[in-house]
Amino acid sequence: MTAGAPGMTHPITLERIMAFHAAYIRCIDNDDLEAWPNSFADECLYKITTAENHRLGLEAGIIFANSKRMLIDRVAALRGVNIYEKQSYRHILGLPNILKNGGLEADTETPFLVVRIMHNGQSDLFASGVYIDTFRSKGDMLLLTKRFVVCDSSRIDTLVALPL
Repeated sequence: MTAGAPGMTHPITLERIMAFHAAYIRCIDNDDLEAWPNSFADECLYKITTAENHRLGLEAGIIFANSKRMLIDRVAALRGVNIYEKQSYRHILGLPNILKNGGLEADTETPFLVVRIMHNGQSDLFASGVYIDTFRSKGDMLLLTKRFVVCDSSRIDTLVALPL
């Protein structure tokens, strides 16, 4: 197949990972949460945890989902069932570090900061940490098969309403 041909799967590059991150955080920061699960493969793992729990290999997470359907359900719950104070996020990401790249699957780490903006305008540093990801290339799309959101602090606000 020639480059750009329909159905061709493109290798994973730093540029594609950076474009993925820009689209991912745009979904969350612009409150387009219904589009957020499209960043994931059907079979995936999404977990928010602390650095200490990650280091100790503890499986439980503050948020845990092991399929795209669970992520879709989480968004539906946020929109219709869960009650939480109106807030939004602003993500600031560092440069991704590609740890392993097999061409069509790659493991990466990307540092992040998240500022939470409350309905009254108060802004606070909400979380800092690293995304530990496994990406899979599918056609011209990158999809997450794993995203561990590893927060630096063991003190996590119990009001993790939105995905990080």
